[in-house]
Amino acid sequence: MVHLKSERDIEQLRASADLVGRTLGVVAAHVAPGVTTRELDRLAEEFIRDNGAQPAFKGYRVGSLVFPATLCTSVNDQVVHGIPNDVPLEEGDILSADCGVVLDGWYGDSAYTFAVGSVSDETRALLTTTYESLMLGIAQATAGKRLGDIGAAVQAHCEARGYGVVKDLVGHGIGRQLHEDPQVPNFGRPGSGRKLMSGLTMCIEPMINRGTASVRTEGDGWTVKTSDSLPSAHYEHMIVVRPSEAEILTTFRHIEEALDVLPYEQTPIAAYGQAEAH
Repeated sequence: MVHLKSERDIEQLRASADLVGRTLGVVAAHVAPGVTTRELDRLAEEFIRDNGAQPAFKGYRVGSLVFPATLCTSVNDQVVHGIPNDVPLEEGDILSADCGVVLDGWYGDSAYTFAVGSVSDETRALLTTTYESLMLGIAQATAGKRLGDIGAAVQAHCEARGYGVVKDLVGHGIGRQLHEDPQVPNFGRPGSGRKLMSGLTMCIEPMINRGTASVRTEGDGWTVKTSDSLPSAHYEHMIVVRPSEAEILTTFRHIEEALDVLPYEQTPIAAYGQAEAH
């Protein structure tokens, strides 16, 4: 069942989304060669709890599996759901850090893929294309459009550049639960699927592989990796469907300030919509 949110609900979600963005900003300030993902996880958990919230992922259950950490930290060919560990990050790695919080009963969720030190041009192109596909998908998330319009925009942009679009994993609705209806695939046909309505809150999160779209799950039951061991990138925003332009609730601004990089978000959503229309 899809739960449309009131403006009061959206205010609560906006606060949770802001905390996720600020937490990832703390993480960003410490991503570097030699740092372990367990250290990053500790920093994220301390920051979330210091701000009166709880980690959304720690203790999350799927059947008999219980996720043990605050962040999902997925390195290189790990697509999503990597478990933080004591292996130091290395120059040239990429790290997807996915963070969730619960603040006053409302969930926030966002992800960003970091370059660890200097990365190859090939890897940088993967990151850029994945981010662009996220924004192209968001540009389609307006009232009257359909879920297939979001997935089709992501898929077309990435496959045209030779990348694999992961089909086994999807985005999701969000609110008082971390995962609500509807599921939000990163592939599809324009004009297909559920019609989008104002007040729908969801997470759009392209997971894009440099090679094959095929993935496999490791023995820990959580970590998803590419089948060909080539790297994967992952970005995620929480959004609200609106009549003329989606509202992005999460932000990468704190990350970009910590990294002192040119903001991706300098380009307005509308520009992506116009680019796709052409």
